[in-house]
Amino acid sequence: MEYPEYIEKAKEYLSTHNFPETVDSVVILGSGLGDFASTIQESDSIPYSDIPGFPETSVQGHSGELVTGTVAGKSIIAFSGRFHHYEGHEFQKTVLPVHLAKAFGANKIIVSNAAGAINTRFKVGDLMVIDDVFRFFNMVSPGPSEPFKYNLYPIADKVRKIAASIGLDVQRGTYLYMKGPNYETKAEIRAFRRLGADVVGMSTAPELIEASRLNIPAAAISLVTNMAAGVLKGKLDHSEVKVAAESRKEDFARLVTEVIRKL
Repeated sequence: MEYPEYIEKAKEYLSTHNFPETVDSVVILGSGLGDFASTIQESDSIPYSDIPGFPETSVQGHSGELVTGTVAGKSIIAFSGRFHHYEGHEFQKTVLPVHLAKAFGANKIIVSNAAGAINTRFKVGDLMVIDDVFRFFNMVSPGPSEPFKYNLYPIADKVRKIAASIGLDVQRGTYLYMKGPNYETKAEIRAFRRLGADVVGMSTAPELIEASRLNIPAAAISLVTNMAAGVLKGKLDHSEVKVAAESRKEDFARLVTEVIRKL
């Protein structure tokens, strides 16, 4: 089986609550980026707590509901909030959105997150298209152990071109995945910069790798909400996420809408 049995039960439940049988896209909204859900037309939403097999999210900036409707004339499902490993969820639960995308026959997944900038050329508020990921530990694979190829470059190229077509300037780079929940130390950030990482966060890599295993095209966008430890003076604070997200929510919505339309 490509995904856990409870995914079929969740889909059966959703199908009886105004969710379509198939969708074009699944969007995973990271910290502070849930406002995108307000741009979905003809929308219906269900709290995660009502859906069989769904855990609840406990992180600030994650509303914890599943939204369906249309964007750019295409049927979508949006996860307003995700499930992090540091909340106590097994890796199999953190990739639940990818499994549901497979069950609904999605043509693509768009993953977003809030991240800290390691690259000193980046600034707060930048949108970065992820073209690779970096892991410092082995994640427990939720699927079979057969080797498979992971390559984000072709889709990252397309997303950059889509951004340019709407006059939106975006960065491009490598996302470093850390399990969290603590922020990285200054020494770690210095090391990560030398290793070629551009931003760091506590999500996204599991979803992207599982999407690759299931052969679902996936685009990934990071919003730089803070500079990582040691890049600038000052204490890291999760409240920065909301401020940065508010400043770029319209550009983020424009980009995701066009990716749904054109990718």
